[in-house]
Amino acid sequence: MSNPILQLQNASIYQKDNLVLSNVNVEINKGEFVYLIGKTGTGKSSFMKTLYGDLPLKEGDGSIVEYDLKTLKEKDIPFLRRKLGVVFQDFKLLTDRTINDNLLFVLKATGWKDKDKMNTRIEEVLDKVDMKTKGFKFPHELSGGEQQRIAIARALLNNPELILADEPTGNLDPQTSVEVMEVLQDINKNGNTILMATHDYALLLKYPSKTLKCDNNEVYEVVQKKR
Repeated sequence: MSNPILQLQNASIYQKDNLVLSNVNVEINKGEFVYLIGKTGTGKSSFMKTLYGDLPLKEGDGSIVEYDLKTLKEKDIPFLRRKLGVVFQDFKLLTDRTINDNLLFVLKATGWKDKDKMNTRIEEVLDKVDMKTKGFKFPHELSGGEQQRIAIARALLNNPELILADEPTGNLDPQTSVEVMEVLQDINKNGNTILMATHDYALLLKYPSKTLKCDNNEVYEVVQKKR
C-alpha cells in the first residue's frame, strides 16, 4: 500500500506571474529517495520553493505532509516547515555562532523549551552525520563538506517527514559530494523520505533511484536504463 507524503495534481507553478512548470503530477511515497533533475533555469528551485511554502500554489492541487498547498496560509508555513527538513546548496549556517548554537537556534525557533532535551537532540543529529566532536566550532572552521553535514543535521532536528535537499552537493568537489551522498543514503535507509534536486549526474549513476526531470515547463518521471 502506497503512503503518499507529497502529491501534486495538475499543478502549475509560478514565479510571480511567470508560469515555470505546468500540469505537474507527482507522487512521492514515504521512505522513497527521489531525484529532481534538469538544467539550470528549468524550474527545480521554483518546484522546491512551492513545496516549502515560499511560492504559493495558484493552480491545481497539492498536499505535502498532510498540508494542503492550495489553501496554505502564511501562519501555517512555520508549522509546515517543522515537518520538513530543508538542505540548501550554500549551507545557510549562521556564521556568528558555533555549530551547537546554530542548532540550538533552530530548536528554540521551532518551539523547543527543555534545555536537556535540546542538548540531547543536538548530540543525536550530529552523531548521525558523524560530526559529534565539531559542535564547539564555528562554520568558518569547517570544510564545505563538513558544513553541509551540519546543514543535514539541522534538517533532521525536528524528525521531518520529508527532507528537501536543493543541490546539496552543488558547491562540493566530487569526493566530498560522494561523502555527503552517503550520509543522505544512510538517513534514507533509516526511514526518512528525501527529495533531492541535483545536476550531478555522476551521483545518479552511482546511486540510482526514482528520478523526476524538469524540462520544457514540465516535470516527468525518467525511467533509468538498466546497465
